[in-house]
Amino acid sequence: MSNIVEVIALARNGRDIDRFLQVSYRIYANDQLWVAPLLMDLKKVFTDHNPLFEHARIQLWLARRDGVDVGRIAGIIDDTYNQTQPVKAVFFGFFECIDDAEVTKALFKAVGDWGRQQGAVKLLGPMNPTTNDECGLLVKGFDSSPVFMMPYNPAYYVGLLQGLGCVKAKDLIAFHIDLSAIPLDRLARIADMVRRRYPDVSLRAVTRKSLAADISKIKDVYNAAWEDNWGFVPMTMREMDFMAERLKPLMMEGLVWLAESGPKTVGFLLALPDYNPAIKPLKGKLLTPAIFGFLPYVFQWKKPTRTRVITLGVTKEYRSRGLESAMLIEGLKVGFAAGVRESEASWILEDNVRMTRVLEAIGGKPYKVYRLYELGV
Repeated sequence: MSNIVEVIALARNGRDIDRFLQVSYRIYANDQLWVAPLLMDLKKVFTDHNPLFEHARIQLWLARRDGVDVGRIAGIIDDTYNQTQPVKAVFFGFFECIDDAEVTKALFKAVGDWGRQQGAVKLLGPMNPTTNDECGLLVKGFDSSPVFMMPYNPAYYVGLLQGLGCVKAKDLIAFHIDLSAIPLDRLARIADMVRRRYPDVSLRAVTRKSLAADISKIKDVYNAAWEDNWGFVPMTMREMDFMAERLKPLMMEGLVWLAESGPKTVGFLLALPDYNPAIKPLKGKLLTPAIFGFLPYVFQWKKPTRTRVITLGVTKEYRSRGLESAMLIEGLKVGFAAGVRESEASWILEDNVRMTRVLEAIGGKPYKVYRLYELGV
């Protein structure tokens, strides 16, 4: 095999995006734990249909050797992020690569050079494409498949990035919750106690019918509750609509909650069923006979036995009232009644002590770690 690595810049057109996404199938050809994302949905992230590109730019590259595509990477400049941070960064994301240091080096050089030309002084990632999406490199927990909308990668990626000089910026923790091992009756009493103690706050489930009316409330509480979190990038109304459009068909009634005080929304819980076991046989494609195994989950004739708690937060002035626990308990109760027996809460910043305590109080245990890396350019 030749040592010459060619790095090719791609356009954001249909053919180039297809080629970019196909690289993962080579990397994971023999990996039994990988779950291919649904290509039809993932492609939307790279098109102008994604309102992220109203304030961000993305460039895609392929690494090619001996006529074969052997790696890929994206560079993302998010103006909203850089306007709020002391150090301007270029994100790297969607990284996939064979176990080869030279190929990795060539890909990261392309991102670094591109970012430096636009004023960035450091690389940060993986961001796929921001902290509001899938992000982080799996560094612990390689013994099981990822849950829905969480990243996955071979263990050798850790060595490839460290070999470049990348260092830890922040760890993101995934917690496992065994619903069969926790006393849901006792937790329900805790939720009732919170309601009685704070009668000015009510909890309400978001339904598919109410989502359109609730989406602006969700955006406001999301941006307010997470504004102080490390690496947070506020979402615009159009970005929230884009996300809701993608997630609405996958919603399960009773897993999305709002906490409200009068007309003001003060808390938000988003959990979704873990569709990955049903999606896995599709290998990313809907036009396959395996779709008949997935359709019962789409129409909710069958329900997954695991959920993922994606987002849980409360605005500053309403914290320390137990609202996070109350919303989480309501979601767990609904899930348990529907046959859910385990849940993953992900991701949690490693230094988010308050949320860690909430999860540990209901039996959550850290079991996977995703790392964000940084490197000077």
